[in-house]
Amino acid sequence: QVQLVESGGGLVQAGGSLRLSCVASGRFTSINVMGWFRQAPGKQRELVATSGVTTTYADSVKGRFTISRDSAKNTVYLQMNSLQPDDTGDYYCNAAGVFYGATMYPRAFWGQGTEVTVSS
Repeated sequence: QVQLVESGGGLVQAGGSLRLSCVASGRFTSINVMGWFRQAPGKQRELVATSGVTTTYADSVKGRFTISRDSAKNTVYLQMNSLQPDDTGDYYCNAAGVFYGATMYPRAFWGQGTEVTVSS
C-alpha cells in the first residue's frame, strides 16, 4: 500500500505563489506516475499536472504551474505561480502505476488533500 501526505496549502492573494509537496511512503518498489488533481467547491475533481515518462498539465495552469519530482525521496512538488481565485480548491496528490516487486497494484492512491485559497 501507499500513503500520500500533502503539505504546502494555504491562503494567498491573487498573483502570489505556493509550493505543494507530497511524500509517498509504504510498501512499494516504484511509482510510475505521480500527479496533482484539484477540486473546487461544487465542482468535479480535475487533473492539474502529472509526472511520469512525460509531464502533462491542464491548459488552465500551463505556464503558471510546474510539477517536479524527486524519485529518491518519493516526493512530488507543484510550484504554483501567478495564482488566481479560480485556482482555489482542495489539491490532491495521486500515485498510479505503483509496483511492489514486479507486481503492479491494480488501483491508484490518493492523499487526503491540502486546501488552497486564493483571494482577489
